[in-house]
Amino acid sequence: MTRISVKVDGTTYEDEVEPRLLLVHYLRDRLGLTGTPVGCDTSNCGTCTVDLDGVSVKSCSVLAVQTDGCAVTTVQGLAQGGELTALQRAFHERHALQCGYCTPGMLMAARDLLKENPRPTAGEVRHALEGNLCRCTGYQNIVRAVLAAASDEEVPA
Repeated sequence: MTRISVKVDGTTYEDEVEPRLLLVHYLRDRLGLTGTPVGCDTSNCGTCTVDLDGVSVKSCSVLAVQTDGCAVTTVQGLAQGGELTALQRAFHERHALQCGYCTPGMLMAARDLLKENPRPTAGEVRHALEGNLCRCTGYQNIVRAVLAAASDEEVPA
């Protein structure tokens, strides 16, 4: 077992973890943060995307021990005080989800894009989201939602 200290959605956790434990399983099984789904376990689908020290990562490809001393933001940590971010509101208002399984990863990847490029083109949005798979929507409304969020207000870091 290895001792880690990691800040997740603003709360610091001190835990003993097996060196082989994936971050996605640590978040879900140890911390109860089930908003980050387990998708493919091969880093292909992007549903498990989280923010790790300011960068989007697929949590099925990161070991929990690698997060020692880091800050992780999950989809559950986006809304502050019950207020949705502009990006979350845009996804809701523009019907950018159907089954919702890919939504956490899409939100996290789009958030990362908007931090780097607050006014992306549709092509830039598509490029930024190409590592996240959706089998329901056809992506049109997701791209529209990200563009709408970009025009409404910048996404906070």
